[in-house]
Amino acid sequence: MTSSGTIEPQPWVRRFAPLVAPGGVVLDVACGGGRHARHFLSRGHPVLCLDRDVSGVADLASQPRAEIVEADLEGGGPWPLAARTFAGIVVVNYLYRPILPDLVEALAPGGVLIYETFGRGNERFGRPRRPQYLLRSGELLDLGSGRLQVVAYEHGIAAGNSHSKVVQRLCAVNDGGTATGGDCDPYAINPPDNG
Repeated sequence: MTSSGTIEPQPWVRRFAPLVAPGGVVLDVACGGGRHARHFLSRGHPVLCLDRDVSGVADLASQPRAEIVEADLEGGGPWPLAARTFAGIVVVNYLYRPILPDLVEALAPGGVLIYETFGRGNERFGRPRRPQYLLRSGELLDLGSGRLQVVAYEHGIAAGNSHSKVVQRLCAVNDGGTATGGDCDPYAINPPDNG
């Protein structure tokens, strides 16, 4: 927690936040209390907070650079942000497979996807335990295959303060060259934080 009482963003998100184009709009999917939206706001980005319960970000409604969209992504309706693109998309501790193609489609050229959630094997350590909430080995890598350049990927057991968990993490960029078989310039795996 920070001194103001908000929960710190995930280290994976903080690590790759500098890859998002300065001033680019960031989508925080299943934003909860908005810890990642708040992080990007502090870096000067406009943010769109998306969740089925937006009460955790209600205090951001007065922020001129914050947009809040309440939508049940699992309700069977269409993707609520059709035709919109984002310089950054952040997803942490959330998995609903039917929207994965929508996330890739919503990345603007040069857009950065920062994703971290639970993987198979986590059932040994705690929740979530059901396969529908656990990524298969390499599943995030498959997500961007042919579309996104993978900057970094991890899959394994992460030891925490209170308990361990199995996570899968991806940072990938929509650089356009991967789908056509072109080589793209590499991105920094530890980008300097200029924000």
